[in-house]
Amino acid sequence: MSLLFPQETNAGYARIAVERGFDRYPDGLTYAVPEELADLGTGERVMVPLGRGDAPTPGYVIDRSESPGSRDPDALKWILRRDGSAHGLPAELMALAQWVARYYQAPLGLTVSAMLPAAVRRGVGTVKRRLLDIADGVSREQATTTKQKAVLETILGLPTDQRPVELNRLKQLSGIRTTGPVDRLLRDGHLVEHRRTEIEAQWHTPPPGELVPDEPTALQQGVIDAIGTHLGEGFSTHLLHGVTGSGKTEVYIRLIERVLAEDGIALVLVPEIALTPQTGARLIGRFPDKRVAVLHSGLTAAQRHQQWALAAAGEADIVLGARSAVFAPIPTPRLRLIVVDEEHDASYKQETVPRYHGRDVAIRRAQLAGCTIVLGSATPALESWWNATRRGVAQLHALPERAPGLTLPSVRVVDLVEERRRQDNAHELIGPTLSHGIHRTLDLGGQILLLLNRRGYSSYITCSNRTCGWVLRCEHCDVSMVEHRSGEVRSGSYVRCHHCETAIRLPATCPDCSRGIVRLGLGTQRIEKELVDRWPQLGEPGSLHRVDSDSMRSMQDFHEALGDFAAGRTKVLLGTQMIAKGLDVPGVRLVGVINADTAAGLPDFRAAERTFQLISQVTGRCGRGSAAGTVVVQTLDPDSRPITLAASHDYVTFAEQELADRDSLGLPPIGRLGRIVVRDPRRERGEADAQRIADQLGGLAEADTKVRGPAPCPIARIADSYRFQVEVIAPSASRLQSLLSTAREQLLLEPAGRIAVDVDPQSLL
Repeated sequence: MSLLFPQETNAGYARIAVERGFDRYPDGLTYAVPEELADLGTGERVMVPLGRGDAPTPGYVIDRSESPGSRDPDALKWILRRDGSAHGLPAELMALAQWVARYYQAPLGLTVSAMLPAAVRRGVGTVKRRLLDIADGVSREQATTTKQKAVLETILGLPTDQRPVELNRLKQLSGIRTTGPVDRLLRDGHLVEHRRTEIEAQWHTPPPGELVPDEPTALQQGVIDAIGTHLGEGFSTHLLHGVTGSGKTEVYIRLIERVLAEDGIALVLVPEIALTPQTGARLIGRFPDKRVAVLHSGLTAAQRHQQWALAAAGEADIVLGARSAVFAPIPTPRLRLIVVDEEHDASYKQETVPRYHGRDVAIRRAQLAGCTIVLGSATPALESWWNATRRGVAQLHALPERAPGLTLPSVRVVDLVEERRRQDNAHELIGPTLSHGIHRTLDLGGQILLLLNRRGYSSYITCSNRTCGWVLRCEHCDVSMVEHRSGEVRSGSYVRCHHCETAIRLPATCPDCSRGIVRLGLGTQRIEKELVDRWPQLGEPGSLHRVDSDSMRSMQDFHEALGDFAAGRTKVLLGTQMIAKGLDVPGVRLVGVINADTAAGLPDFRAAERTFQLISQVTGRCGRGSAAGTVVVQTLDPDSRPITLAASHDYVTFAEQELADRDSLGLPPIGRLGRIVVRDPRRERGEADAQRIADQLGGLAEADTKVRGPAPCPIARIADSYRFQVEVIAPSASRLQSLLSTAREQLLLEPAGRIAVDVDPQSLL
């Protein structure tokens, strides 16, 4: 198609966000709109010519205007056509897309593309159906053949709510094998044809959960009423801080009930897709006559398109999903409530462009929609706590007690050094205190949850000769390789890098001195072997499940493991942080934390917060039945503040002390942090680029904004690329945005392929 049109065919102009990674035009490119596209709307997906070669490129309409602004209209290119093969972004979400792109310093075209599931962009599962009905005034006597008469009689015999009828069903009901009789009736005007586009997918819905609700406690009812007064009254943010087992989910459901009674729609976000089925089951059980659309990456492509379309059409009363469900195309006028469950969870942070945080985007969406948002957690993120207790931009609601009949478990922190002095076998990783708890719980028929946030068998492999110094490290990354054991490998063991996924066989001897090797450190596979060796009954099929990303090959595996545990068939559930959240099993009498120090020593200012949250969350899985629960926390640092305060269930003291520490350093949430990471296979060039960026940002920054670096990242090389970081600490989000936006406009952060910008980073590794 020619790129030039007569001037009189111009139907105005449009700003287009092209689907490309470059960021030189954050506000989009301006194109002329041909007359045949005069009805083009915001959010639609189009094809436009791009670059010197005018390569047809997909993009999205940001907005329309009658004037090209400061651009020369004769120099503008023309939109080629609609991209009829794909959906666009609903117009009401374009404002959110622009905010996400601006706040997180991401290309707008890639941001819009990320907001649309790939299945939706490609139209997966879309089918076009032919629906037929009899034309007005036509009777069966007007048919000229027996088969035509059978067609007319069939349609006339159908109830009105089943007409028009789909072509294949009509053929089946009337007993014809070809479309010839139907085509002839259409040609003669005896039938009328309608065409409808549908999405064909197996309906996805979790089975219903609990049907009979408990009456809310006085504390729960107080929170429900306090938040309920804001429903339908405009934007408001609420932080629900409730200890584990206090009934936060019941509060959510009661608020959703109020929203649905007013013909509103509720959006519910959970941190992991693994939690979606159980949450969906509870919602469906409580609202059996309502439709729950489920959005997460565990669906098939056609199912995801189907659920997205259900939300877009306003036919879903509740939309449930993980991080990306924050972009669900819910009609804004009917969106009355957003719930972000376990709002502290790091899974809400997207680690690829756009690097958004699902919780913060949800708050912005609630603001744009003018609705209520509830953030819930037993261990709120310090950002949320700061907003509620210091800035006053969120209202704090507390549930300090567990629901009736439930008590918080007793927690015992044990010193691993002392434990090892008491045990007969120094190689055992489960100390005497936890071992006694396991014996007792198994004898009583209870269930056990064991947490170790490190997978594999051993995490550190070195030469047995102390003077040699050889350590098995990844050839492509600056990290140690981790031993895994598998029946698929003849030797039984292999080592893998958990960053670039390189895997090799475990060497039998040291390659430098030919001495034997020593396996140190621990992982879930090693704990699994120790459990079976010491408690042979756990070797019976189904008695012990290990839950980590190595053993759970699919979501089905994960659901089956949790199902077996919930049903009581599995006695011990061992896993990484996957098992620390959302699990509500009354039979759990013992929780063991194998090593509470796995995150505490990381070079990240959030290490203490993560340690506190992880221990608190896994502790909360215990004591949810009639029997009291016990938690044993093994640690090398029994006096650690996050560990001792988590053991005493004292979030408030931990939060206040941690905030005081961060205040002295200006770290988030008191200050705002931006991180620029430069990656390059050539170390010198990467370091030079990082130095240039630090110098240029330092020249642009105001006196109260710090630019730190460059410095090698804590993991200095991943997948053969050296990594250098520059950190920007600003007193406010607006000051940080101003600096980064200026750098973006001046192309200081190009090329995007080697330079990554992360606003509000959750990991500094």
